[in-house]
Amino acid sequence: MVKERLISLDVFRGLTILLMTIVNNPGDWGHVFPPLLHAEWNGCTLTDLVFPFFVFIMGVAVPLAMPDKKYDSTTFNKILVRSLRMLCLGIFFNYFGKIQLFGLEGIPLLMGRLIITIGVGYALMGNFNSKLKNIFAFSILLIYLFLAYSGIEAYHDVRLPGVLQRIAVVYFVVSLLYLKTSQKTQIITGVVLLLGYWTAMTLIPVPGIGEANLDKGTNLAAWLDSVLLKGHMYRGTVTWDPEGILSTIPSIVNGIIGLLIGQLLQLKIAKTEIAKKMIIAGIVLIIAGLLWNIVFPINKSIWTSSYVLYTTGLATTVLSILYYIIDIAAYKKGFKLFLIWGVNPMIVFFASQIIPQALVMIQFENPHKAGEQINLLSYLYGYGIAPFFGNPMMASFAGALVYVAIWTFILWIFYKNKLIFKV
Repeated sequence: MVKERLISLDVFRGLTILLMTIVNNPGDWGHVFPPLLHAEWNGCTLTDLVFPFFVFIMGVAVPLAMPDKKYDSTTFNKILVRSLRMLCLGIFFNYFGKIQLFGLEGIPLLMGRLIITIGVGYALMGNFNSKLKNIFAFSILLIYLFLAYSGIEAYHDVRLPGVLQRIAVVYFVVSLLYLKTSQKTQIITGVVLLLGYWTAMTLIPVPGIGEANLDKGTNLAAWLDSVLLKGHMYRGTVTWDPEGILSTIPSIVNGIIGLLIGQLLQLKIAKTEIAKKMIIAGIVLIIAGLLWNIVFPINKSIWTSSYVLYTTGLATTVLSILYYIIDIAAYKKGFKLFLIWGVNPMIVFFASQIIPQALVMIQFENPHKAGEQINLLSYLYGYGIAPFFGNPMMASFAGALVYVAIWTFILWIFYKNKLIFKV
C-alpha cells in the first residue's frame, strides 16, 4: 500500500505550527492579547489548543505513514529511534541557555553554543543509516542525563520534561498501539486511561498534603513531579511541571483519538461519508468534554480528561472542515502559506526555540540611552517595531507577526528547494 499525503492534514499542521510561533514569540510578554496566553488554571484559550492539536495531528499521521501495519524488529527500532530523537531535541532546548565552555562569556560563548546546536541538530535530524541514528540518539540522551545528575552547578536544575518530550512519548505508545492492536483495543485503552486518570486525580490522597485536589501545586500530578523530577522542572513552577509525568498519561489519548481518525481516513468509502463521520465525532467529543468539565474542569496544566475530549473534538472538527474543502471539494486557493509551514514543522520547532535565546545573549550599549545595556532582541523590538504602534498589545502582536514573516520566507525557500527536515 502506498503512503498517502493528506494535504488537509499538512495545512492543519501548518496552521498549528504558525499559531505556536505567534503565541511563543510576542514582542513584549507584558502586553499580550488574552487569547494568546495560556489560561491561568482552569479553562481553555486559543493558545491552549496548540499543544493538543500537535499531539492529535501526530496521531492522525501514524496510520498514513505506516499503511501496511507491518511490525518487525526493524519497524520497532525506527519508532524507538524517532521517539528518542524527538526526546533529545526537546531536552536540548532546556540545555542551550546553560551550556558553559571554558569560562567563555558573551559572543564567544554564544558562538560555542550555536556550534553545539548545529552539531546536535544535525545528529538528530540528519539522514543517516539506522545504526548511526541509534548511536547518536542514545549517546546524546546519556550525556543529558549525566550532566543533569552529575552535580555540575550549571546543569543541576536543568528542566527535563517539555513539549517535544511529551510528543515523543505519545508517538512511541500510539505507534505501537496502531501496529499491535485492533481499533477496539485502542478505544478501550483510551477510555481506561481517561477514567483512570480522573479517578487517580480526584480520589487518591496526596502524600504530605491530604485529600485529593485539583489545585495548582498540591494535586497528585504535582506531588509525583516533585518526587521524580526534583530540581528538573519548569522554572516558573518549582513543585510541578506542566509537561510532567502523570499528566502525560491522558495526553496519550489525544494521540489515540488522532490515530482513530487517521484510520477512518483510510477507509475505502466515499470521502463525503468520511467527512460526515469526522464532523459527528468532533461534535460528540466537544460535548462530552464540556459535560465532563462540570466535575473534572478543562485544564491544560494538568491535562484533564475533559481537556482531552474537548481539544480533540475541536481538532477533529477543524480537520473535517479542511478535509472537505481541500481533499473533497479540491479548493486549494489560499492554503499555500499553511502548506509551506506544515511540511517542515520540525525545523521551525527546533530553531525558533533557539533563536530568541541567542538574540538575548547579544548584549551591547544602547545607542539611544547612554550607559544602558540592551540585548539585540529587545533592541529590534523596542526601536524597530514598538514605536510604530500606539497600542502596546498591537505592537507586541506585530512583533510576533514579523517573526512569522521571517520564518515564512525561510520555509518558502525550503519548500521551493524540496528541503524537508525530519527526525
